[in-house]
Amino acid sequence: MAARKSRLLTLSLAILAVSSIPGLARAEPVLRCTVIIDGKTGERVYRDGDCGEAVYPQSTFKLPLAMMGYDAGLLKNEHDPLWAYKPSLNRPERERKDTDPTIWERDSIVWFSQELTRKLGRKRFADYVKTFGYGNRDVSGGPGKTDGLTQAWLMSSLKISPDQQVDFLHRFLTRQLPISQKATELTMAIVPHFQAADGWDVQGKTGSGSMRDAAGKADPKRPIGWFVGWATKGDRRVVFARLLVDTKPYDDTPISYVVRDSLVADLPGLVAKP
Repeated sequence: MAARKSRLLTLSLAILAVSSIPGLARAEPVLRCTVIIDGKTGERVYRDGDCGEAVYPQSTFKLPLAMMGYDAGLLKNEHDPLWAYKPSLNRPERERKDTDPTIWERDSIVWFSQELTRKLGRKRFADYVKTFGYGNRDVSGGPGKTDGLTQAWLMSSLKISPDQQVDFLHRFLTRQLPISQKATELTMAIVPHFQAADGWDVQGKTGSGSMRDAAGKADPKRPIGWFVGWATKGDRRVVFARLLVDTKPYDDTPISYVVRDSLVADLPGLVAKP
């Protein structure tokens, strides 16, 4: 436990550090960003790091997917539908279970996302991404352009920056997306909660994966960790994104969990008013 706390503290300091030595930022291979904006006005509250760099959204894409699913009527409420796991999917042990929308977001079940996009269909899926203005809007997929419907957001063609993440979520929270009020409310209801200090309630979604090397293969030495969402305290709301692309593999704890826990720990201090 002590080692884990020490690692979190080290990561937080690394993510928040401003490169004050001339030339250091250009030579540093680690990509990191924390950006926080006001949930009402969209004005910047805090921004540090390479927040304009776009990478694969990974499982943070389950947020817009939920919006699509509820708006299209494929998802009904927090627990309907309950889709049965099919052994033929051959997913990792943690995903081998029947899944509803709440379980999907909480446990980050990939096959549920892919079943949802299949039911949406290629055109409707692409249209939602386009009208949402999500990242680079490219859902064509990888080489061959045959897997966009089920893989576009998973180390493939779709990319988004931290700045774009908070802009998208701000538009969602302020009802600027072309989806129904019901879809907005139901999406918010299934996003996991995390309690932070000083009375802040944090809702957000993790995402993890890897960058690709020059040959196009996943590089375990370049893991991607995301945590994006919003936090509320009383009548105040902020929207955040934290990204870390590191230069070493994470074997004991998923990098996305480390990024999430560091953001939850750091947020109250970053948004405290003088």
